[in-house]
Amino acid sequence: MQKFTLFALFAFIAPAYAAEDDSHIRTLAASCAACHGTNGVSQGGTPVLAGLDEAYFVKRMLEYQTQTKSTEAMAQNAKGLTSEEIAQLGKYFADQQRSFRFFQKHSLKKQL
Repeated sequence: MQKFTLFALFAFIAPAYAAEDDSHIRTLAASCAACHGTNGVSQGGTPVLAGLDEAYFVKRMLEYQTQTKSTEAMAQNAKGLTSEEIAQLGKYFADQQRSFRFFQKHSLKKQL
């Protein structure tokens, strides 16, 4: 009976913890939206994060933290994150649908 009670307790607590953790990462990702667009879909001028390779995202964010690669805004944002948060953000953005619908197509034809 104790095993069942423990299992039942874990079954209710684990999803709540996961939802809280997911909520935290979504909140952090929302702070990226000011420059990189909602869910990482940039509308131009900054890199698209949606669909970005998770390992590449983590590598770049760690470079920003150590200022190996630096822009002032990214260095400040990266310094405020833990390595676990960076990893979770990498997964979050990798899971987002990459979209280029906001970019206008440019004609390659010469105008006479």
